[in-house]
Amino acid sequence: MMLNSDQTEIDMPLTHSETESVFSDCGAGGGRGGGVEEASGISLCAQSRLAEPGEALKKDLQHLSREERRRRRRATAKYRTAHATRERIRVEAFNMAFAELRKLLPTLPPDKKLSKIEILRLAICYISYLNHVLDV
Repeated sequence: MMLNSDQTEIDMPLTHSETESVFSDCGAGGGRGGGVEEASGISLCAQSRLAEPGEALKKDLQHLSREERRRRRRATAKYRTAHATRERIRVEAFNMAFAELRKLLPTLPPDKKLSKIEILRLAICYISYLNHVLDV
């Protein structure tokens, strides 16, 4: 587009693509005045965005897939520690339930050490035996 001698570049209306590129840093959606520039050539909105480290991290993660963001979040030390704690509590509860079940099963000797699968199999047999006794 040619400029007349009495028009300046500022007076000219921006095209759609120019509007997007000029104001995309500020999220102004194409409104004028949102991307005020300093002498350095960086818009004030871009400078304020660069000043916030959390915003830069969010912008870096936006292009990633949901699965990749989840994978990176799970890779943090805080997440791993919390997950390990939850898993430890779950396993302890599981083991306590097996210990209680083991106490109810008759074996010779009574304090015989059994694996978890042995406890389950013996419990199945014992319940079947008790059902048979009740049916007779």
